[in-house]
Parts: sequence; structure tokens; C-alpha cells
Amino acid sequence: MIASKSRFLFSVLLGGACVLAAPGAAAQNWVTLLKNTPAESFDDEDLRLFLDTARKVLDGGAPENQPVSWENPKSRNRGEMTVLRNFESKGRSCKEVRVRNESRGRKSDNRRILCKVDDRWRLVSESQLKGK
Repeated sequence: MIASKSRFLFSVLLGGACVLAAPGAAAQNWVTLLKNTPAESFDDEDLRLFLDTARKVLDGGAPENQPVSWENPKSRNRGEMTVLRNFESKGRSCKEVRVRNESRGRKSDNRRILCKVDDRWRLVSESQLKGK
């Protein structure tokens, strides 16, 4: 029962995160951001708050090095996202983002690079930035 609920919540979380990413193969990139993190135990409200924060940070022009936080008082889950730098790569707008989440005593702290491709933010690796 608990394993089934965890799989369901992770599926919901991953599906929601894909709203920010492009359809198809690019959605697979989001798995690395969410897999094996506290985000696996987010409920629907946590997911909504997380995605709203991601939209603010990526599309809302959040200033560099100023965390944008979210918190769900019911679940006590929380997190923050911080734009570490804005830059261009291959003519595309990119951001290096720090993503911190906490749920049920589990914490994560990750840095990811996202670039805007076809009006969608996509996770990219350092090697993709270098063209390898």
C-alpha cells in the first residue's frame, strides 16, 4: 500500500514537472531532478507549490542569488530555488539553478542547468553546453 502510494505520488510529481519541460524525450531529463529526492513524497499541494516556485524562478525573472521559497504548512514539506547565474549558450537563455527540498526528514540540495528551447525550459548537461 505504501509503495503503491509512493509510486503514485512520484508519478504525479514527475508528470507535473513535465509541464515545465517539452514533451517526449526531453521529459526524461526531469527524472534526474526529482528521482531519489524528498520530492518523491510530495502530495498534490506540495507539487503545486514546487511547480509555482519553479515557474516564478524560471519565467518570472527571479534575481540571481535570491532564494524563492515555498512551504506547505499542512505537510510541513518545503523547499527553495535560487538562480545562481543567467547566461546564454548557443543563442539560448540559460540558468544555473539550485534546488533544495525537504520532506519527512529527507533533504536534497542540487544544482541544475536549464536552457530555454522552443519556449520550454529543459535540463541540459555541461557536455551539451559545450556541444559534445
